[in-house]
Amino acid sequence: MSGPRVAVVTLVHGRRGHLDAQHRSLAAGSRRPDDYVVVAMDDPAVRSVELDGLRRRIVRVRNDPGGLPLARARNRGVRTALDSGAEVVVCLDVDCLAGGTLVASYAERATAHPRTVWQGPVTYLPPPPAGGYRLDGLDGLDEPHPGRPAPAAGQQVWGADPDLFWSLSFAMSASAWQVSGGFCPEYVGYGGEDTDFGHTLVTRGLELAWDGSARAYHQHHPVSRPPTEHLDDILRNATLFHRRWGRWPMTGWLEEFERLGLATFREGRWTRVRQTASG
Repeated sequence: MSGPRVAVVTLVHGRRGHLDAQHRSLAAGSRRPDDYVVVAMDDPAVRSVELDGLRRRIVRVRNDPGGLPLARARNRGVRTALDSGAEVVVCLDVDCLAGGTLVASYAERATAHPRTVWQGPVTYLPPPPAGGYRLDGLDGLDEPHPGRPAPAAGQQVWGADPDLFWSLSFAMSASAWQVSGGFCPEYVGYGGEDTDFGHTLVTRGLELAWDGSARAYHQHHPVSRPPTEHLDDILRNATLFHRRWGRWPMTGWLEEFERLGLATFREGRWTRVRQTASG
């Protein structure tokens, strides 16, 4: 196949049904990845498998006592892909189905603009119908997240806000990854590492942009708002971000935790409110 060698990197801990669906969406795309690296975080049940003519290979990473090592695992996956000759790396959340032109468009954009990190619009899908989502029907469900830029197919938005960087779907050249230094591995568990990475990219002289042809579709799963199950992760990672950048991230969640009586801002830092046995 002509063009750059492209790898897709996905992290997984559970969600094997979502992983298989993503796998099939990549196989059905207008350009299949040359390499599909799945980083299993403390998930021995995930195996290398071929679906619809596309094989995924597994890299294993041990869990961290503080939570899932998302930043470290993503660094490991990208390094594995680069060591195997990838010239463009696409990072895709395990819940995301790839739109038909996602890999092809990211490859084209990252090759033409190797010092730009590209993101694509993501639609959060409703619960799947019986039999699951139809890959040939995703375009009809397209309704990108309203909190992020959403250029139309074939269009790009330059000068993206690093505060809005998210790792659900992004791509970059091998050289841009080397300049970035990867995600800060001190982040463990949920929250903070994406915004940190976005600011690291800009600080190191890389551009941020959105590619309207690299569309992804986030498969439905239950969520809590705010994500109270990740309270300790968010407090820990917010403190790390503040140490590195001098300001607090995720302020909406932190303030909501405070409203719920779960956290408080005292003496210049956010801390958990310790609950008594009676509540």
